[in-house]
Amino acid sequence: MSQNPAQTPDLSKHTPMMAQYLAIKAEHPSTLVFYRMGDFYELFYDDAEKAARLLDITLTRRGTSAGEPVVMAGVPFHSVEGYLARLIRSGESVAICEQVGEVGASKGPVERKVVRVVTPGTLTDTELLTEKSEALLLAVHQGAKHQVGLAWLSVTQGALHLAECDADALADWIARVGPSELLHSADVTPAFAQRLQAARASIPVTARPEWQFESGLGQRKLLEQLKAASLSSWGAEELAHAHAAAGALLAYAEHTQGRALSHVQQLLVVRDGERIELPPATRRNLELVQTLRGEDSPTLFSLLDTCMTGMGSRMLKSWLLEPMRDRTVANLRLDAITGLREGLWQKLRGELKGVSDVERITARIALRQVRPRELVGLALALGKSRQLAALLQGLPGLLSNAASDLQPPAGCAERLAATLKEDPSALVRDGGVIAPGHDPELDELRAIQDNCDGFLLELEGRERARSGIGNLRVQFNRVHGFYIEVSQGQLDKVPADYRRRQTLKNAERFITPELKAFEDKALSAQERALAREKWLYEHLLDALQDHVPALTRLARALASVDALCALAERSLNLNWCRPQFIREPGIEITQGRHPVVESRLAETHGGAFIPNDTRLGPKQRMQVITGPNMGGKSTYMRQVALVCLLAAMGSYVPAQACRLGPMDAIHTRIGAADDLANAQSTFMLEMTEAAQILHAATAQSLVLMDEIGRGTSTFDGLALASGIAAHLHDKTQAFTLFATHYFELTEFPAKHHCAVNVHVGATESGADIVFLHEIQPGPASRSYGIQVAKLAGMPTGVVNHARHALAALEKHQEQSREQVDLFAPPPAAEARAPSKLEATLAALDPDALTPRDALDALYTLKKMIQS
Repeated sequence: MSQNPAQTPDLSKHTPMMAQYLAIKAEHPSTLVFYRMGDFYELFYDDAEKAARLLDITLTRRGTSAGEPVVMAGVPFHSVEGYLARLIRSGESVAICEQVGEVGASKGPVERKVVRVVTPGTLTDTELLTEKSEALLLAVHQGAKHQVGLAWLSVTQGALHLAECDADALADWIARVGPSELLHSADVTPAFAQRLQAARASIPVTARPEWQFESGLGQRKLLEQLKAASLSSWGAEELAHAHAAAGALLAYAEHTQGRALSHVQQLLVVRDGERIELPPATRRNLELVQTLRGEDSPTLFSLLDTCMTGMGSRMLKSWLLEPMRDRTVANLRLDAITGLREGLWQKLRGELKGVSDVERITARIALRQVRPRELVGLALALGKSRQLAALLQGLPGLLSNAASDLQPPAGCAERLAATLKEDPSALVRDGGVIAPGHDPELDELRAIQDNCDGFLLELEGRERARSGIGNLRVQFNRVHGFYIEVSQGQLDKVPADYRRRQTLKNAERFITPELKAFEDKALSAQERALAREKWLYEHLLDALQDHVPALTRLARALASVDALCALAERSLNLNWCRPQFIREPGIEITQGRHPVVESRLAETHGGAFIPNDTRLGPKQRMQVITGPNMGGKSTYMRQVALVCLLAAMGSYVPAQACRLGPMDAIHTRIGAADDLANAQSTFMLEMTEAAQILHAATAQSLVLMDEIGRGTSTFDGLALASGIAAHLHDKTQAFTLFATHYFELTEFPAKHHCAVNVHVGATESGADIVFLHEIQPGPASRSYGIQVAKLAGMPTGVVNHARHALAALEKHQEQSREQVDLFAPPPAAEARAPSKLEATLAALDPDALTPRDALDALYTLKKMIQS
């Protein structure tokens, strides 16, 4: 690839236009520059080569500058959003450079400047954002004493989050936030850069100047943003490292949007211990928002999300992924759902249907990027919000708060309706946006344009009569303006006052003094009308700025009501129950079901899901679960976790009854897969995740361990599984579901009083197996692996061979060695034969003895002792 001339400080040898471009490019060296030229955005040099490769567009060379060919590629301005979306998905950022000066206003090229920078973490365009997800920008600051400051923001939501963590926890925090773009100082230490590299996965990273990550500057910027004298009201006074990250983040976001973020008025401090921990492995294994294959459905979120608006879906997702340990908010949501279930949810959803995304529209108003049709949608949404507020009037709790916030700002809807057409053009630059009757000056200019057709028809009739040219036509096009067209055969009849404007193959085009005067007036009216519309639209945006805080509250209320209605609908249609929260530690689920599996069974097979009970408490903290593959062990474990998570977020749950004690985390180790990119085998990944759980889990955690130790040899795996189980039982004391194929582990409860054996039921029908999907007490009698292989389509010869081999192995095992008791202490000495007294005592059955027999036995034993 050629060296980019933007790196050359001397621009004197370049053409004026390329000198202008290169000066702009020098201010955005790591960003693709879309340079507006007429109906295209052009890219030059290295940018053009990269864009041609990523977008599959034509790369050309036109003219020279500074003695070198100008390499260029372009995309049409009217379809730019599609190209931007593809670049953003590739992790690129784009600086949009527009013409801001008037053509001919000065010598040299038209004045241009970058009006905004589109980056993965600062998206606001509806075309670039998916409806149900946010673009999040995260800034991290390497602080002192192994501490890290974090600040993250969704530009469209307007809520800024702060947190601080230990450097060792940075990867978990990045995974929890899930940013679209990550900022850090250009001068981080090599060790910290390596830590970031390992934690960020495929997230685009942007380095910013070190001076922007300064805690004092960050604190001042936060106070200015929030228009406050102190951060103590938000509990953020002492978070110096987070202040540094926030300062850099706000500066970058303002840089990309080309203006201050006036709508960012909410500050949230996130602290360790406030939320139930859902590590990345848990989110993945429970398939909360993505399946294990990376698809959006079927997942728990896809099942829950029947929201009528995108903002409701986004809020519902945040509730699911960020459940609070404190049960206050969950109980408030459950109270609201209970109230909505009486039938109100249907009326509310009827009003919510078709409501525009007020949250994103409000952000775009604040950034002055909003489009006319979005404002029309906002006006309609404000009308709907009044109806919603009326329906919610007088209800308690969250619904009462929503009713208050749903009241539209005074005069806002009326102002929008009076200013805008009902069906305006998509863009202000196209005109046709402002409503007739709103502005007398605009109406007058439009009248001149509207009378144009009548004047041209009248002029055409007069000129035909005057000249005697029957096929004379008076027309207009954007390139040549107004003209009178005469065919070649009639040129001898052209009047003397006609002036030639254009020569065609079979005709000539002329202009007359009268037509030129009208042209000047008409074109001037068109330009003036468009300028007037732009001015009126900007004036409308000015007026709307004062309503931004109220509109932000209204948007959140709409989203909250929508999400609560979705949960109410799900609870009724899926037959879920309200959970109860208790202070004592424990998980009590009666007839629990896996919500996603149950839904899929109903859709695809019309079958019923087999529910199961779960009882975990201080005296029973671990279930050792055995049974065949495909029998339902993993489904059962996951359903327990999902029921707990749904309750914690404030949702009804798929069960007949549910009582839950305190919970601080859900940890899972399920499945097996290599992480070849990071040089981790299946077993290494298994052990790494298991180790993380053992370090992080507490007595208030729910732990799911599925087939631990299967990635290595039988004895190694069995030994590790037993050690991990013992640690979870004895030291961590977490509520644990421990599924295993090691039958030796069924001896575990005999030596560990808080563990019990359960198994998933299965029975044989001839040579086949029937899965009962029921959790039953006690250990499984066998694994049924050969029967499962047969169900999978294994050739009959292989299955028969395996049956014979299994029989031989079992016979050999019985003859050659005893079962190993992993939990028995090492033998102190060789076992001795029992004495006669011991043998006699062992042979007695007290329950079978009559009083007389018992007395005789006692005399016999006494005599044996004396002898």
